[in-house]
Amino acid sequence: MIKKVVLLLAIIYCTAVLTGCNTLHGMGKDIESLGQALSNTADKK
Repeated sequence: MIKKVVLLLAIIYCTAVLTGCNTLHGMGKDIESLGQALSNTADKK
């Protein structure tokens, strides 16, 4: 019984960690594109 609980918690933990990594990766891309847009706007002026 305890092994099943530990396994379930490990699966939940791994899922949360992997989801967090994907979220941060996506946020990094969004910030990068925002910086590029600001740079392009500054170059036009």
